[in-house]
This record gives sequence, structure tokens and C-alpha cells, in this order.
Amino acid sequence: MNEVQERPGAVRGLVPHPPLTRYYADESERRRWLRGMFDRTALDYDRIEWLMTLGTGVRYRREALERAGLGPGMRTLDVGSGTGLTAVAAEAIVGGPERVLRIDPSLGMLTSGRKEHGAAAIAGCAESLPVTSDRWDFVSMGFALRHVADLGAAFAEFHRVLRPGGRLCVLEITRPHSPIGRRFLKLYMRRWIPFVATMVGRTSEMPGLMRYYWDSTEASVPPATVVAALRDAGFSEARRNLHMGIFSEYSATKV
Repeated sequence: MNEVQERPGAVRGLVPHPPLTRYYADESERRRWLRGMFDRTALDYDRIEWLMTLGTGVRYRREALERAGLGPGMRTLDVGSGTGLTAVAAEAIVGGPERVLRIDPSLGMLTSGRKEHGAAAIAGCAESLPVTSDRWDFVSMGFALRHVADLGAAFAEFHRVLRPGGRLCVLEITRPHSPIGRRFLKLYMRRWIPFVATMVGRTSEMPGLMRYYWDSTEASVPPATVVAALRDAGFSEARRNLHMGIFSEYSATKV
């Protein structure tokens, strides 16, 4: 049962980036476009992600979750789970898949790639999580914040489902501060990775998803806005850790 509880301080209607109209006409079509795109590209997602990160993705996720406070035995909710890459990293820390629940709006992603690891999975979106309140020790989100329709609503839901003292970790790619770094990352993510996806992918839409990945990175709100939204949702100790100049690790605690 989803017991949505409004938090008076949460700022609603805060989008992670403006509508990207080269992919969908307006914000009202965004969710449908994203779900369809992920459903159709799920078969290729893990392969391209491995190539994009040179095989370091799961190790990085595990280290980032540990930095955010995830430890053995903690009941973990992985939101925007996709094929389960972050959930797999969490399973290795908490002691098994029975302590992890995956949530994602794309059934194609939930049923592809990582189902053999055993973590339960249900369909749902960050702004209205289909789980009860005050239950989870840890909430994670790995590189899916850009796909949320309302940051304030999502963070209020993360706060609702965590037990007092529970921890939150949101991982996301942030455009580099330096112009040279931005140009290099744009070339890598918008040109090189789509080219690789064309060569080795099994779905024709995977290059387009990779281009979208950069465009949504470039257009996203600055990290300070994300940290402020976490505080507005009632979290304490909200902070951002920057890793390798592009990986933003947002962490916070429910008091």
C-alpha cells in the first residue's frame, strides 16, 4: 500500500531538466517516451554500460554505496533500478538479494539482464513508490535522477519510505566544471558511445538513448539544487561527494 504523506517543506514541480523536445514533444509525453525507449533497449543496456565504463561500473557503485553508509544486513530499496546494476552492488554489501527490492517503471528493464540475481522487482515510479512507510534502512538510485518528473515529490517519497535513521544514496553523472572536460565528455557520450552502440548493439534505438543520456546530463539542474531539494524534503546531512570530476554521489539521512 502506498501511504503518500505530504511534507510541508518539500518543493513540488521541480524538474531535473527542461523538456528535451528533440526526443518528445513536451513534458506530458516524457514519461511515455522514456518507458518505451527503455523497454525497447533493455536487451542491450548492460552490454553498452559495460563498454561505456570499461567494466568498472559495478565496482564503482559498490564503493559509492559503502561511502553513503550501506552496510551488511540493511534492507534496501533500489529506485529506478533498470536492469539491476546498482541492486547487484547493494546485494554484495547487505548479504544477499532477499534484502533488496528493485523498483522501475520499465517492465522491460526489470525483466532483462539481472533477474538471475534473485532480488524481487516491482513496477513503480519514484514519485509514488508502491511500498509502505518507515520500513527501509537504505534507498538507492543509480543514474536515474534525470528521469524523475518531480524532484521534490521523489525526495519526499524517499523520505517517507525510510525508517528514522535510514540513509539515502543517489548517484548521477554531472557535466564537468571545466570547458575542456565538458567537451571531452560530450564527445565521448554523444559521439563515441553511440557509435559503439551501433556496432555492437542488437537494438537500433540504443545509439539514440546514449545521445539522450548526454543531452539530459548537459541540461540537468546544478548539484546545489539537488542538495537543496533533499533538505527541503526533510533530510538531514544532505551533501554531494564528487568523484573523478563527473560522478555526483548525493547522500542524506532521515532523522
